[in-house]
Amino acid sequence: MGFVARRYLVFGISGFVLFTLLLRTLYVRQDSAVQTTVQTSSLLYDGDTSPRWPGRRLPPLYRQYHQYEHGLPQHHWNAPSHESEPKYFWIPGHSKGSGWGNIMQEILLDAYLSYKANRAFVFYNYTWNDDGSDYSDYNGKPIPSRVPLSALIRGPIVGGPWPEGDPAPLAVSEEYWYHACGDRRRVIPRKEVHDHLPSWFASDITKGWLDKLSTVPDQCAEADADGGPPYDWVAFGEKDGMRELWPDFARSPIMTHFGWSALVELGFDNNREVFSPTATLEPPLTSVPFTTSAERYTELPGLLVLHLRRGDYERHCEHLANWSSTYLAYNALPALPDRFEPPPGGGWGTNTPENVAVYMRHCLPTIPQILARVEEVVALDAARGLENVYIMTNGALEWVEQLKAALRGMGRWRNIASSRDLVLNWEQKYVAQAVDMLIGQRAQVFIGNGWSSLTGNVVIMRLANGFRADSTRFW
Repeated sequence: MGFVARRYLVFGISGFVLFTLLLRTLYVRQDSAVQTTVQTSSLLYDGDTSPRWPGRRLPPLYRQYHQYEHGLPQHHWNAPSHESEPKYFWIPGHSKGSGWGNIMQEILLDAYLSYKANRAFVFYNYTWNDDGSDYSDYNGKPIPSRVPLSALIRGPIVGGPWPEGDPAPLAVSEEYWYHACGDRRRVIPRKEVHDHLPSWFASDITKGWLDKLSTVPDQCAEADADGGPPYDWVAFGEKDGMRELWPDFARSPIMTHFGWSALVELGFDNNREVFSPTATLEPPLTSVPFTTSAERYTELPGLLVLHLRRGDYERHCEHLANWSSTYLAYNALPALPDRFEPPPGGGWGTNTPENVAVYMRHCLPTIPQILARVEEVVALDAARGLENVYIMTNGALEWVEQLKAALRGMGRWRNIASSRDLVLNWEQKYVAQAVDMLIGQRAQVFIGNGWSSLTGNVVIMRLANGFRADSTRFW
């Protein structure tokens, strides 16, 4: 009996050890698996609070995404020399402290410029504050000072592979750039390029930098941080700024192989029945191997997405009116049917009440104006079969509920939801704009704000992926 008891004791201990190892295999992933497996945030941070924000849980720091980037195979941390590695291009003066829409539009063109120069793009964090702190204050709430780019997007921009047969060098992280280049960095003053440009158009900026970089033999080329990024707010704010560059940019792997991160796609998958209920069984995005952006992010039939900025936009829209601003470059591409020309009569920093009202209707529409525009759009051929509405917004909950009630009063919608209805985990909460953008990108019809960079990124993803141009509209 003692032998039998000992035998069962041994079996029990062995089974417990095997079960523990199995759990470790399932839940503690290697760094290389971050892009396909989203870990639970409880493993990543302790959720402490801080005296600076009493009673508020501190945001995640996305440590596993930093680890994934650190472990990219093109990062040869222990190499005795790095001089045989590809040429690099680093832009330390990239924008910081702005919303994701502003940062993303810049990242896309920075990566495109590096690709055209045949230099490895040095990617960087989505940075709110670069003072070394982990957390920053935003309207009295803590937010991460930095979010690793791989928590938001995937693809060649963040070190993923280029399409088969493309010999372009793989992107590397900022951390690796400083490790590999050290004191071998060649800094290019911005004025050496921009003082000779014929315009602020993206095509002229790109050509200017390509011409300059072609004369730089150094492996480690860097744009002077003091001058700001190559593509700044002036370039993006010029309505014709992307017109000439767009065809080549849209065909480049920067766009054709752009992807959203597993974290963002999981937020989309988990909320699919909220914003666009499925009629048939459809595999979740996170279960499908990545091929191209156009094949992955196909149209969601029946879905109308409305992008409605609120909050600080009341003052911003008034500012746009006072300076007679045009739509942003991404929102003024030639294929788009809705154009906006500033009404005559405006001054330098001021405008007439009538003109301000025109701007407000397009920039900050009231609920009756929203309904009127929706009625116009649903009558179009591109809008046939629409039955679900999703509202991308930062508006207050009370206002969103009023808008939803007004839309229900139209008597034509099967399902109405908003950004406020999404169920997101703690990590997804701080990349929620990207989840919204993925939803808008795949809508059958999208109505956006022509002065919004978030709208602009949705617009170019739709156009680059072959969505019909007349399905993308503005207020």
